[in-house]
Amino acid sequence: MRKAYHICLSSHTEVLFRDDADFAVGFNYLAEAVCFTDSRLLSDGLMSSHWHIIVLSENPQALVKKFRYAYTRYFNAKYNRTGRLGEKEVFFTEIEGIHRLTAALNYVNRQGLHHGVTATPFGYPHCSANAFFRDDLGRQAPDARSLILPERRHRYLLKETSVPKNSRMHESGLLLREDVLDTAYVEQVYLTARNYLYQMNKLSGERSLDEQKKEDSDTPLITIDLIEKGTPGFDVKRMLTNEQGRINKTLMTDKELCELIDDIYVPRIKRGAENLTLYACSRQERIGLAETIATDLVKLQNARIQDRHPYLGRSGLVGKTVSEAQLRRCLAI
Repeated sequence: MRKAYHICLSSHTEVLFRDDADFAVGFNYLAEAVCFTDSRLLSDGLMSSHWHIIVLSENPQALVKKFRYAYTRYFNAKYNRTGRLGEKEVFFTEIEGIHRLTAALNYVNRQGLHHGVTATPFGYPHCSANAFFRDDLGRQAPDARSLILPERRHRYLLKETSVPKNSRMHESGLLLREDVLDTAYVEQVYLTARNYLYQMNKLSGERSLDEQKKEDSDTPLITIDLIEKGTPGFDVKRMLTNEQGRINKTLMTDKELCELIDDIYVPRIKRGAENLTLYACSRQERIGLAETIATDLVKLQNARIQDRHPYLGRSGLVGKTVSEAQLRRCLAI
């Protein structure tokens, strides 16, 4: 019998997704694993250094194993990397009770908000927040011209795919979440679009815990501490502040920093080299890149507009702040 689980896989020393293509393939391989294990995906939130899902499954361990093997092969081949990707330990939490399930869905759908990337859950593209109550919330159906023909889907899926043939795929290579997720089940949990909007915008508090405590269940109470257990840089106070939507727009995202590193900085030190990726750089070269980027940030912040020409191509750094931990994570050092 399928049970509901929250699953979290994280990476503390490097990112799991460096660009939009990685996010697309990552979700597609999650969909592969869900279908292969005859599970039902209820919610997902992919962040650069970790991902969360809520799933109904008989064998969640097999699901993660299937995803990890396939995605690691893809990532290692793309970036000329070797070894396991992500932490060895994966967090599994069984969920029992409607209030616990609602709380877990809320936390996963609000990943972009909790991590200060977007001011609302709906602004973050790499999660399931926009997949539910689409008609009621005025979400337009995808234009057929933006979809990939079925015969071209193999470029973005495993050779022996378990994903149903009627699952649509965007031209970016991403399977449409509304075709993968069990949206009908989730919408029954929330009941109405109005309640869903309320749940996406409410602040975490004691009321949710009180509702969970009334349930006849021995499974853990769902809190932000439990959901984010083991994720890099976890700071509950900051996440609760982010819930209010007061994000700092000067903070560069990991994806933005990774794209600058991969497109601008790595080619500068590996001119003409084959397998031109970050992982082709030695550890010492990556440490040098961290120092260079930190220096460029300071120079760009102090330079007049007319003096920024030497930094052409690195304009994404202008007005942005990057932490040391973020640099180390995106440079895998």
